[in-house]
Amino acid sequence: MISKRRCTWILSLLLAMPFLAGSAAAAQNQGRGGPRGQAGPGGPRGPMSPDNRLKQMTKDFNLTSDQQAKIKPILADEQKKMHDLMSDTSADRQSMRSKMQQIRQDANTQIRAALNDKQKEKFDKQEQERQERMQNRRGGMGGPGGPPQN
Repeated sequence: MISKRRCTWILSLLLAMPFLAGSAAAAQNQGRGGPRGQAGPGGPRGPMSPDNRLKQMTKDFNLTSDQQAKIKPILADEQKKMHDLMSDTSADRQSMRSKMQQIRQDANTQIRAALNDKQKEKFDKQEQERQERMQNRRGGMGGPGGPPQN
């Protein structure tokens, strides 16, 4: 026969199991934010908000308050255009992709205009690294659509 004390201990252990499992899962998920630790509206790898992007750019490029004031509306406009494009379900993937690239390129041109030479150099390097990551993610073949487009 099982003693009362042992039965209480086993019951306590069984009741504690869901809490232990929950804390283990939380510990595994910790630190799984997206790029730069930001979790956007699309999940951990979703896009950063214009405010978060501006904060990151300010940190990366040491932006002045004047530069921040110029860049923030560019980022907000880019996000709006991207959102509108994603909401348009009539467009095919290839045309949507080229439009997204054009929106990004236009925003980058405007952002570069607000930067000094040293910042532009750093910005260009960061953009090049981003493009390489995107190409590597697609296996170097541009995904299902074929070779990468420049």
